[in-house]
Amino acid sequence: MFTGIVQCQAQVQSKTLTNGVQRLVLAVPSKYLQNLELGASIAVNGCCLTVVEYDADAGALGSVQFDVIDETLALTNLGLLECGDKVNFERSMTFGSELGGHIVSGHIHCVGSLIERIDTQDNCRMHIAMDAKWREYVLYKGFISVNGASLTVGELSEQGFWLHLIPETLAITNLGQMVAGTEINIEVDQQTYTIVQTVQRYLKQQH
Repeated sequence: MFTGIVQCQAQVQSKTLTNGVQRLVLAVPSKYLQNLELGASIAVNGCCLTVVEYDADAGALGSVQFDVIDETLALTNLGLLECGDKVNFERSMTFGSELGGHIVSGHIHCVGSLIERIDTQDNCRMHIAMDAKWREYVLYKGFISVNGASLTVGELSEQGFWLHLIPETLAITNLGQMVAGTEINIEVDQQTYTIVQTVQRYLKQQH
């Protein structure tokens, strides 16, 4: 489980596809790899991946490796990554850690697309389109995970939703680098999903 509070941006060092499995190697500041173990879960652009190798003793910059299966490549934006790209990086929650965002599972529901970006002096507005199947789980002022970042829905639209982002969020995450057309991993709030599903099943049983 994760909080949606992105710890840093990691950079894609290499990716190698073999028999439908992509070995993804990320360069990460070493301080975020301390006490890491093989098999640990890390959210990369919000997608939960399992550590298969890592090196935290390479000075200020270490590396971590993941094997990404073909289904994950097809259902997330990880298959679109190129060497040099920046990804959002968050290690899994630990018992007693501060929960500053919301509970994020790391299971991507759909890939959305940035259709409009409006920058002002103090903030940035982003209009994100998403699959109609998942829009009913997006609520005004509700939580949503966008590329692994826990955010609040600013407005709803026919295509999806708007985000209102402060400079700090743009600096810490890779959202600040996004332009129109960028594909974005989206995980709807699990609590909202559960409530909507439960109500829908109940109403069907009443007819």
